[in-house]
Amino acid sequence: MRFLSFKTADSSSWGMINSNGVIDLGGRMGCDFKQALVTDRLDEAKTLAAGLTPDIATADISYLPPIAGPEKIACIGVNYANRNAEYKDGSEAPKFPSLFMRTPDSLTAHTDYLLRPPESEQLDYEGEIAVIIGKQGHRISEDDAYDHIAGLTIMNEGTIRDWLRHSKFNVTQGKNFYHSGSIGPWMVSADEFDASIFEDMRVKTRVNGEQRQNDTTANMMFPIKYQIAYMSQFFNLKPGDIIATGTPNGAGARFDPPIYLKAGDIVEVEVQGVGVLSNEVIDEVV
Repeated sequence: MRFLSFKTADSSSWGMINSNGVIDLGGRMGCDFKQALVTDRLDEAKTLAAGLTPDIATADISYLPPIAGPEKIACIGVNYANRNAEYKDGSEAPKFPSLFMRTPDSLTAHTDYLLRPPESEQLDYEGEIAVIIGKQGHRISEDDAYDHIAGLTIMNEGTIRDWLRHSKFNVTQGKNFYHSGSIGPWMVSADEFDASIFEDMRVKTRVNGEQRQNDTTANMMFPIKYQIAYMSQFFNLKPGDIIATGTPNGAGARFDPPIYLKAGDIVEVEVQGVGVLSNEVIDEVV
């Protein structure tokens, strides 16, 4: 099922979306989507939704990020083998994943605007598969990792390239500008996927209809199950935590000359079995 968080003219809630509209589950279950995951009520939500017809037309909602206030948004960098080669620095493949964190308000929702800040003209796109954790775990084995996934969503892990280099040892500044990235439109529950799909799932990014990124998780240096196991050694992973699993080659910074996003550009990230995340870029007004 596809679960989403949304708002209307009167309120905000969460529910299940299908081709006929949106079923409001928040009002019926008395919690938000993250709380439903934390209290292990996703199966209850699926059963409830299966017996209901839509309450709201899709045209009458605005999307919100699927999870309100995740405790962790952990992002893996340079995770596709051909992306490591894309740096053209002669470096060997890394032994362990690169990791950085994002704040929730650095990401906006499906169909909302991506903001290009006045501090830089180097806003870039990074299309990614994002995992939403549904079951708490610490020191999870790779064999058990998939059991901890509530579902998948999509992230445009937007980056301000020149701000990545403001400090010697971290990229936090360039990864956390307000609404520089996006997430959504919804979460597709893990039971919609055979476990093998996690190991060969395609992600594509288009800018103004032109394909820029196209690769599959089969080319990840650190597969999704490894990422979960690795992070759980030091994190206590909790329901609602989000893991952005890395972006393929083809980001704007890797063109010669670089092609950065500008006002009016439309960025679409498509993930097999999940859907399409779409956002327009505007210049932030200060």
